[in-house]
Amino acid sequence: MSVEERIEAIRHAASRRRLAIALGCAAAPVAALIVLAARTAGTGFASAAALAGAVALVALARRASRSIDDTWIARRLDSASPVMEDSAALLFDREAALSNLQRLQQARLRTRFAGFTADLRPAWPARAFAASALLALVILALAVAWPAREHGTSAASDSPRASERKNATAIAHAELAIEAPAYTRVPARSEAALETKAPEGAHLRWRLRFDPLPQAVTLQFHDGSRVALVSDGADWIGERVLTTSSLYRIALDGVPALADDRLYRLDAIADQPPEIRVIQPAKTLTLLEAQQKTWDLAFEASDDYAIARADLSITLAQGTGENIAFKEKTVALTPALTPPSAPQTVPPSPAMRERDGREPPVTVRYSYRLDLAALGLSMGDDVIVRIAVGDNREPTPNTTRSASFILRWPVDASSESAGLEGIVQKTMPAYFRSQRQIIIDSEALLADKPSLDDTKFLARSDALGVDQKILRLRYGQFLGEESETHAEQMQESPHAAHDAGRPTQADALAAAHEAQERELPTSTSTKFGEEGNTLAEYGHVHDIAEAATLLDPDTKATLKSALAEMWQAELHLRQGRPDEALPYEHRALEFIKQVQQSTRIYLARVGLELPAPDETRRLSGDRKGLIDRTGTLGTAEAGDMTIAELWRTLADGGTPDWNAAETWIHAHEATLPDALGVLAALDTARRDPACADCRAQLGRLLWPLLPVPAAGTAPRATPDAAGRAYLDALRDAAAHGEAR
Repeated sequence: MSVEERIEAIRHAASRRRLAIALGCAAAPVAALIVLAARTAGTGFASAAALAGAVALVALARRASRSIDDTWIARRLDSASPVMEDSAALLFDREAALSNLQRLQQARLRTRFAGFTADLRPAWPARAFAASALLALVILALAVAWPAREHGTSAASDSPRASERKNATAIAHAELAIEAPAYTRVPARSEAALETKAPEGAHLRWRLRFDPLPQAVTLQFHDGSRVALVSDGADWIGERVLTTSSLYRIALDGVPALADDRLYRLDAIADQPPEIRVIQPAKTLTLLEAQQKTWDLAFEASDDYAIARADLSITLAQGTGENIAFKEKTVALTPALTPPSAPQTVPPSPAMRERDGREPPVTVRYSYRLDLAALGLSMGDDVIVRIAVGDNREPTPNTTRSASFILRWPVDASSESAGLEGIVQKTMPAYFRSQRQIIIDSEALLADKPSLDDTKFLARSDALGVDQKILRLRYGQFLGEESETHAEQMQESPHAAHDAGRPTQADALAAAHEAQERELPTSTSTKFGEEGNTLAEYGHVHDIAEAATLLDPDTKATLKSALAEMWQAELHLRQGRPDEALPYEHRALEFIKQVQQSTRIYLARVGLELPAPDETRRLSGDRKGLIDRTGTLGTAEAGDMTIAELWRTLADGGTPDWNAAETWIHAHEATLPDALGVLAALDTARRDPACADCRAQLGRLLWPLLPVPAAGTAPRATPDAAGRAYLDALRDAAAHGEAR
């Protein structure tokens, strides 16, 4: 046997011994704990404890087996035999990773290990076993001393009603037949339970048998209605149409009450309206494509029972402005064949899923091809379609209408502005180019210059100049300047006039003034003598003055330099020289980056400004003109606190006003999320006041219904001794003043 095989055999033997020790020490206490859980909390809790104990034992066993590793074996070898010379760890190292001296020692150890016969398994811990057994005995003694729990009993068995229920009447047989309305096509069914969920309008038929036989049986519903059952031999039969969800109780005459005389619940599942899914078109607005003659429409409708009809409303809108004419027509759609690959159903709504005995939702697909030529569609017209789907509900069907979908034939661009191309600038509304985008567009214009004629090249360059102007005006408003002031900017520009061959500052100013004069209106409709018009025409109107305080001086100077570069870039772009405008555009971008990185921004201070106090009244105690602060706050209206009082009384263990609470729930039944559940819990707690679980369940249902308390104010802090003395002195001074 090789050295590796002997080491592996030692490892397995030690792991098995360590695992046996761990299980032997832990098994007895775990078993005793399971017995204690079964004795005190019942079999259910004992099962959970057993599962948890098994998981703990498995985890302990895994940890014990993993603790036997190479390090542990090396330590055991060193301690078991002196021939190992405290170098047993070399047996587990690779020879290539060792030095020459270590290889020599490893070879010696391998030779000695061939005759090694010592037992390296852990010894049996007698003290640990004894402690484990003692702990298990203590837990078992505690389990024996603990009083046994009577399983199968409820909290209600300890109440005063428990003795009454021993001699109560029992239901020997119960059958509830449910026949859904014919239009639902839901098959009739019978249930042995007295509670059910059925479609709205279903016909219910009870057949009950009691032991002993009563003289009369009545079904009492929570809304006050009653259904008297008729005797049919030993059975009692009654019928009712389920129109709304309700609660009912079985009342007996001539015999004791039922052992389970609680309220039973009947849930009426309303017929949901159809659901429509539009497959084609995909958008609510579709533009007519070139050579398009038809418009394909596709819809999918689903209902919980059946789709009875589907109508497509088509409206043609013609004309513009106020002269719009409409043509409407309705087309009855027929179901289309659904391809095998298409889904047959759509996901049902939550209300559809909550039902018993129904088939999956019925899904029908409709398709229609609209002939645009036959409809009379022309340029500028709109076609509006809308589908309406109805189900087979009786007597009044549910109808669902889809959103409107429009097919528009757009008109051509208007030619009224022909001859005004040099005046009208076409820009997108509320859109401004950034300085980086202007640089990109300028470079793209230079790249396209060989393929453009002079007119188009100049037009595109002039459009870029307009964009540069708009951007300049946007940044200029932060300096509080006029919309077209540029002389000061030009003077402060570090690159206003340089390089031979470039236009001088005077030339640039003249060109800019000429461009400005072209953009100013030539005539104004002013009326002589009006002050506002005169000031607007001849005055020196500036922009918002407050904007000039937004930036610190350094940032303002940087921004002015950027505006000056924008002026130069605009000048060259307007003259059709984007190559000369690019250096100014790049410098403007650098200045803008510096402004964006600025952190000091000053805003105008605004806030509350209180009037100056009257220093002559300080510490005088004169309260003349002061108002009572207690009257400045309005009293919040508590509203109806019936449910709050009921919840508070239940929490305190008192006797609530059951009649008032029941009246409140009936009055708000339409607005409560689960009024029937609250009524059932209230009835259970009312009939058995000693049932703590019933009261707790009612409290949990009432918690979401509690009114939201009004916002309160923090009480004024109680003054200390010095503060009280000061207030008393003020009060005494005021009293003496009134006495005088």
